Amino acid sequence: MVNSKRYDLEERTFKFAKEVVQFVKTIPRTLANNEIAKQVIRSSGSIGANYIEANEALSRKDFIMRIKICRKEAKESTYWLKLIEVKTEEEERKRKSLIDEATQLMKIFNAIVEKPN
Repeated sequence: MVNSKRYDLEERTFKFAKEVVQFVKTIPRTLANNEIAKQVIRSSGSIGANYIEANEALSRKDFIMRIKICRKEAKESTYWLKLIEVKTEEEERKRKSLIDEATQLMKIFNAIVEKPN
């Protein structure tokens, strides 16, 4: 049962990163957005990559460190998403949805960190 939860979160973080990439393709091409887009793509992809690393951790301490990095990257993704300039209501709806997902992921990773052994 634990494995199915692990893979669900792996899939969820992968889906989030893919959705961020798709969203970035729709935003206005400005100098600021181009730079912010690079940052949000990196941080959103890093969430899932670090979660996979956490699942391969050699110790509980290593696992917790990786989960904390996941949490940090989710928080950073939220920051970059808030900075992106959007023009349409559809872009704004998608941005809010991605911010909500990043916030939920951050809370999930926080709960994992705070969970007693």
